Amino acid sequence: MTNNSAKGTLVSNFVPFHDETGAEITRLEDIPRDLTIREGVRHAGTEANPHSHAWGQLLYASSGIMQAMAQGSIWVIPPQRAVWIPPHVVHSIKVVHTVTMRNMYVAPHALQGLPDHCQVMSVSPLLRELIAEAVTYPALFDVEGAQGRLVRVLLDQLKAAPSSSLHLPVPETGPIQHIAEHLKTDPADDSTLEDWADRLGTTTRTLARNFKKQTDMTFGQWRQQARLLEALSRLAANQPVAHIAQDLGYSSQSAFSAMFKKALGVTPGQFFK
Repeated sequence: MTNNSAKGTLVSNFVPFHDETGAEITRLEDIPRDLTIREGVRHAGTEANPHSHAWGQLLYASSGIMQAMAQGSIWVIPPQRAVWIPPHVVHSIKVVHTVTMRNMYVAPHALQGLPDHCQVMSVSPLLRELIAEAVTYPALFDVEGAQGRLVRVLLDQLKAAPSSSLHLPVPETGPIQHIAEHLKTDPADDSTLEDWADRLGTTTRTLARNFKKQTDMTFGQWRQQARLLEALSRLAANQPVAHIAQDLGYSSQSAFSAMFKKALGVTPGQFFK
């Protein structure tokens, strides 16, 4: 099922079983269906080392919050959001706050219409209920009956799910890697790019060019996105909005809420409702 072993219990081992003919199915990839879903509770701090799957994966948290590292970015997965990971994309996972997770794996022959790159998807109430029903089905569900019809609707809804901007490109080289590491530990730091150029013995122009080249964002956009994703983790932990705003360097709660709403369309207090 995976190319690398995972630590902890985030990625479950595949348990072989027999099909209707008595043949043993020893790998997830051998299940003769369009998809299969697994669920479980995973506790904060649980991790999965870098690995990949031959099937596409929807990593979905119905509660709690996770982070996935893939394709040079951090992908944040709060409740009622999911990250789509195409086949063979190497990724690692970390549980930030205890999650109830439902992993949906989609067979290669059923991937048409799904993205060929990682992205966070919004899970609508309908898609949420379809997943909740399908997770109760046996691995060899009835393709021709009601179960098969529901799975086909589920796939249609997944293909229509809108994406969310909940990822953060990670600089990999040069001085901007140092800046990114610092801001992940101190997101309230308001140092300008000029300040960083002085500290690191380089030029503002060089730093700006490297940020755009490695992240496709300006320095200001990258810092705001880093703060936004940190805010989501803190909101999921039920920290007061006023404290979050202060810790992330905003002059007021209203300034933080305005940024949050502009980015995600709702206020911090509405996001998890």
